[in-house]
Amino acid sequence: MLMIEVEVKARIDDFADMEDRLYRLGAAKTKTEFQEDIYFQSPIVDYAETDEALRIRTTNNDTFITYKGPKLNSDAKTRKEVEMRIESAEKAADIFAEIGFTPARKVRKSRQYYTYENFEISLDDVEGLPPYMEIEVALDDGTDYSEAQDKIFELFEMLGITDGFERTSYMELLENLNNTG
Repeated sequence: MLMIEVEVKARIDDFADMEDRLYRLGAAKTKTEFQEDIYFQSPIVDYAETDEALRIRTTNNDTFITYKGPKLNSDAKTRKEVEMRIESAEKAADIFAEIGFTPARKVRKSRQYYTYENFEISLDDVEGLPPYMEIEVALDDGTDYSEAQDKIFELFEMLGITDGFERTSYMELLENLNNTG
C-alpha cells in the first residue's frame, strides 16, 4: 500500500528541555538510533527542481531504499513515500551507479523516537545542524491530509513551538550552509 507522509520539522533550542516536554505531554520514547542517509541524483531528472528524493538509509539494524515524491502542499512536507528494506547499502549504491545515479550528499544523524497518539515524533541531532524536532503521521494514499497537518501544528503548539518551522530536508539545509559559508 502506498503511503502519504505528512511531516513538519522545527528547529528547537534544547533536546533535554524538549524531552521533558514530551514526557509531560504523555509521549513515550520508543527507540534511539543512528541513521546515515545517502541521497542520489537522477541522470534524467533534477530532483532539486522536481522536489523529489531517492536515498539509501542505513540504521543500527536495517537498510532501506526510500523514494519521496514532490511536496503536495506549501505548509508541510506532505508527500508520497515508498520505502523498502534491502540487504546491502553497498550493493544498492552500486546498482544505482551502474544505471547513472550519482551520490549527492550524506546526512548523518542520531534520532530519538517518541510516539504520541498516532504521531511519530523525533528529536534529531544532525551532524552540522542545530537541534531539530520532526512530527509526522503516515496516511493511506488518497486520504485528505489537511486535518493531519493541522493536528501536527496543534501538537507543536502544545509543546511550546510556534515558529522555526522548516520545509526543506536536512540535505537541503546542509547544502544551503555549504553554499553560504
